[in-house]
Amino acid sequence: MAAAVVLEASPGKDAVAEGLLDLLKPAVQQLDLHVHSVRESQVELREHIDNLATELCRINEHQKVALDLDPYVKKLLNARRRVVLVNNILQNAQERLRRLNHNVAKETARRKTMLETSGVFTSRSPSKP
Repeated sequence: MAAAVVLEASPGKDAVAEGLLDLLKPAVQQLDLHVHSVRESQVELREHIDNLATELCRINEHQKVALDLDPYVKKLLNARRRVVLVNNILQNAQERLRRLNHNVAKETARRKTMLETSGVFTSRSPSKP
């Protein structure tokens, strides 16, 4: 008489893990898209600030009336510095999101493969009467 030992992966835990991964993946992707669009607008804002600062310097040089625009130029350059800082922070956050998204996709694929290949394992061991 042969006894069958059935080993089965915990379907409850795998289903919960896969559900969490499926839940997180769209949120991470959406957040990544938003961070990307904010970064683009930050770059555009930085370019506008640069152009405005250059224009103010040019106006100040060609102005016949002594008008001190230097404090305004300094404020613009300070604002530009802050925009660059925020852009760097966003870039780092986007890189972390990209890695998280990659890891979520990799883990999802690994779990799906594991579920497809594992299913139910049977191990037969001879039983002595």
